[in-house]
Amino acid sequence: MSSSPSAPGLSPIADAAPLSLCARAPHVPADRLVAEMVPPPRFDSVRFSTYIPDPNQPSQTEAVRVLEGFAAGLGGAHAVGGGKRGLFGFGKPKAPKIPAGPRGVYLDGGYGVGKTHLLASLWHATPAEPALKAFGTFVELTNLVGALGFQQTVQTLSGHRLLCIDEFELDDPGDTVLVSTLLGRLVDAGVALAATSNTLPGKLGEGRFAAADFLREIQGLSAHFRALRIDGEDYRHRGLPAAPAPFSDEQVTKAAYATPGASLDDFPHLLDHLAKVHPSRYGALTDGLKAVCLTDVRPVPDQSTALRLVVLADRLYDREVPVLASGLPFDRLFSEEMLNGGYRKKYFRAISRLTALARDGKGLAESD
Repeated sequence: MSSSPSAPGLSPIADAAPLSLCARAPHVPADRLVAEMVPPPRFDSVRFSTYIPDPNQPSQTEAVRVLEGFAAGLGGAHAVGGGKRGLFGFGKPKAPKIPAGPRGVYLDGGYGVGKTHLLASLWHATPAEPALKAFGTFVELTNLVGALGFQQTVQTLSGHRLLCIDEFELDDPGDTVLVSTLLGRLVDAGVALAATSNTLPGKLGEGRFAAADFLREIQGLSAHFRALRIDGEDYRHRGLPAAPAPFSDEQVTKAAYATPGASLDDFPHLLDHLAKVHPSRYGALTDGLKAVCLTDVRPVPDQSTALRLVVLADRLYDREVPVLASGLPFDRLFSEEMLNGGYRKKYFRAISRLTALARDGKGLAESD
């Protein structure tokens, strides 16, 4: 990598130049989208045994018990072990009769209660080889349909034993109907399902309606799901200090130059660049990054830009990439209108995750 030009507080040859997200335009082939439908790196090592239930929230302990039993029951639920199939499901053996009873679980709860930890633990505990289990967010699943087409996606996933969908979105009627139809086809093929979604933080009463909303939106699939309520507070902020205040542009720049594998971008320019990259490629956009450094963080100007930022925040959080930023704190990214609108769940999730990553990134500047 070439040495850097001059930067604030640095000599011209002090450190290698940081990377730039704005300089990346990755191409992601369809087979990579399928192969990467596994729990993200943050959840590689999680298991039911590593989930620590809050002793004041018995629903958390109950959820572990039910999910462990659900995973055990999937051992012989599908004839996927009878022979290997190609990437897109051709030549798969005929499935036997599907066992009676619910073929899906829905984890209903607020932010940071460990739903994704439990969903990933279910994926790990299900007795099937990784190629026969799929794990992805709702957005990643719709991106897969966009890349492969509906019929090819059905063929690709119909031989799986389990499909886990994290962060099921109920705010886009078109996508919800699309995924509902897809899930119906997969259930008919014998695929077990598991899903999570979020309720607004601080609105415990509203959370009680999340399961009903989910079951209504997936239309005829309601009978296939058992809803599990998981109560609790956001563990990302439980007992932790408040989010760090933003640093100065100079501090962020110096940290970027001093951190191997870090990127450095002006926040408004990054938002413009995200509009040129399909959200299905945001994971590839972050390949190899050890930290993301952003200068001049300011309010997101519009809804479309905000939704793209949410996807990027999810991919950074999945990959445990710390974030160091100057400008406004992350809880001021979205306007009051956005936080009170139809996509508010996504925005609260992004704030929660970016705040956690900002805590992780704080040491990059302090160690300078």
